[in-house]
Amino acid sequence: MSISTEHHDAKIAAMQFASVYPHYVAKVVKKGRTETELRTVISWLTGYTDQVIQQAISEKINFETFFNQAQLHPNAHLIKGVICGYRVEEIENPLTQKVRYLDKLVDELAKGKKMEQILRSPI
Repeated sequence: MSISTEHHDAKIAAMQFASVYPHYVAKVVKKGRTETELRTVISWLTGYTDQVIQQAISEKINFETFFNQAQLHPNAHLIKGVICGYRVEEIENPLTQKVRYLDKLVDELAKGKKMEQILRSPI
C-alpha cells in the first residue's frame, strides 16, 4: 500500500522552499527557538551552508531542486515518527520522505527538543 499519492508527491515537489521557510521560522520562533537554530537543523539535514539556504530562498527553488542538490546527512534515516499524519520512515517516495524529514526536525525544534537529539548525535 502506498503511503502517499502521486498527486500529493507532485504537489510537494513543486512547492517552493521559499514559500514554506517563513512558516518554519514562525513555528520555531513562536515556541522560543531561533532562526539560527532552524538554519542549523536545515544545514545538518541538507549539508547546505547559510549562504546556500539563502540562495534557495532568493531563487525560489522548489523542494525537488532543493533536495536533489542536497547531500542528505548519513544519519537522516534515524529520523522517525509521525508528521502530517504519515510515519516518515514508511513514506515510499524519496523526495516526499526528505521533505517530511525536514518537517519532523522543525517540529522537534519547536517542541523544545535538545539540539543533540534533533541532530541525531551519538550520546
